[in-house]
Parts: sequence; structure tokens; C-alpha cells
Amino acid sequence: MTRLLKELRNRNRALYYFGWLNLVGVLVCVAMMQLSDIQVLGINAWIKPAKFFFSTWVFVWSMGWLLAYLGEPRKINWYNWMVILVFSFENLYILYRASRGELSHFNTTASGSILFGLMGAAITVLTVWTGYFAYLFFHREFPLLKRHYLWGIRFGLLFFVIFAIGGHVMAGLQQHTIGGLDGGAGLPFLNWSTQHGDLRAAHFLGMHSLQLLPLMGRYISRRSIVTVLLSIVYFLLVTAVFIQALSSKPLIEFYLG
Repeated sequence: MTRLLKELRNRNRALYYFGWLNLVGVLVCVAMMQLSDIQVLGINAWIKPAKFFFSTWVFVWSMGWLLAYLGEPRKINWYNWMVILVFSFENLYILYRASRGELSHFNTTASGSILFGLMGAAITVLTVWTGYFAYLFFHREFPLLKRHYLWGIRFGLLFFVIFAIGGHVMAGLQQHTIGGLDGGAGLPFLNWSTQHGDLRAAHFLGMHSLQLLPLMGRYISRRSIVTVLLSIVYFLLVTAVFIQALSSKPLIEFYLG
């Protein structure tokens, strides 16, 4: 583990340390879950910022590792600062709203609408910029990388961009639940609805292809065609989860009593 962390730091020092800051954010939120009874939509208010800090931590370390293969230090340095600014704004805003027991997303107050719009615009720029790096991975050859690993990186980045953009569906609807209102019974911690369709499931699964597919390509697949086929299957499965949510059906339904 020490060797892995040292390599990650050498690959991208800025995102390495920013990742640690987000991990601290996770720990702070977990502690606040035990100390605070503030709730938003029926659940502990600190769960949401904990999830966002965690996802940011995983994202920035993943990008720090993968972008080193491009050998574009100037472009990557600009991207690093964009990532740090965007996620610092987003996560601190979500943390602030949680401390007040208020919605961060789909907040209909004047200030809430403006800040949510700014957050959405910033994330869109970041997503498009990440898409540019995905283009570079598809456009270039990397003779030092195993082909089956390279295809995992390519599809991981591509699917991240596709399903990140899919988040605009939730923004347009001003909610993530289909067939009911946000809130209510949900899966532990994730809180994906167990009564209605929930667009967050496909959003989460699709965006974390950024980690899953490169790992699959590196450690499981041994041929490019296998990586490609498994990536296509994964994309179809996540798309099916998205369609299921649009049909007002929960990913996992609990029957009680």
C-alpha cells in the first residue's frame, strides 16, 4: 500500500493531496453522523456530503493515476486546478447546506437555485474537459501499456463522461426520483429508493466505470476483445438500470410485512 501511495504521489502530487483532504472530509462527516441528529428528507444530513467527499476522493486519485500516461504536464496541471476548484466549491456547498438541514440539490430558494446552477455549470465544464482526455486516450497509441488495459482506460473514461452528462436529466426534472417524491424508504447509506425509480443508481454505476473498467482490463482481462466485450456488457447493464428508473421501478425493491 505504501508503494502504491508513493507512486500515486509521484504521478500527480496535486490530486494526491487533494484526495487526502476529501478523505478527511469523509471522516468528519461520519463523525458528525454520530454527533448530529439534523435530517434532510428523512435521513441524517451528513450522509450526503460523506458520499460526495468519498466519490471525489476516488475520482481524483483515479484521474491522477491515469492522466500520468498521457505525458502532458501543462495540460494536466490546468486540469488539476479545475478539479480542485470545482469539487471544493461543490463539496463545501453541500456540507454547508447539510449543517443547516437544507437541500443542496434542487433547492428552490433564490440563493439555492443560483448556487446549484453554478455548480452544474462547473461540473459540465469539468466533464467536457475529462471527455477531451478520453479523446486523447482513444486517439493515441501507448506502446508501454498492455492493450487490454488501455481499452479499459478508454471505456472507463468514455462511460464516465456519458453518465456524468446523464446527471442533467435529474437537474432538468429537479429531482432524482421517478414515480414519487424524493425521500422515503431507500437502500442503507446509498438511499436509492426502494419504492420508486431512482436515477442516482445509473448515475453512480456509470460514473464509477472510471475505476471498474481499467481495473478489469488490467487484472482480469488478458485480451483486448475481452475488455471491449465486457465494457459493452457493462454499458448495457447500466443503461438498463437507467431505463428501469425511468419506468418508475426501483433497482432493488423491499417488501415489508
